[in-house]
Amino acid sequence: MRRLFPWIYLAWIAVGGLLFVALRGMEDPSRPEGAILSIEAGQRALAIGEARGLRGYEVVHVARARKGEGAAEERWVVLLDQVPHTDLRHAVVVEVDLHGKLLRVRRAPL
Repeated sequence: MRRLFPWIYLAWIAVGGLLFVALRGMEDPSRPEGAILSIEAGQRALAIGEARGLRGYEVVHVARARKGEGAAEERWVVLLDQVPHTDLRHAVVVEVDLHGKLLRVRRAPL
């Protein structure tokens, strides 16, 4: 058994390497086709805020809300706050769908 273990270990590493190379071009199954990433949702929400006159804001947090969590569709919920931070007194919540389309802009609840 002691002589067999190093060969099994090397074979396992080789299988992992082959799978890594073979699957690197595959689509991410956890993300629907065409959906944007959280960082892109934050950038999109910031651009929407700036277009609506919100200058001096930055992205504080981005969260993905599933269907049924406060709305009928899946979406990105982005919290924007002024710099320096205002303890949410002037914070804004921007909701965009998974493709980056604006759903709504609202004041953050205190």
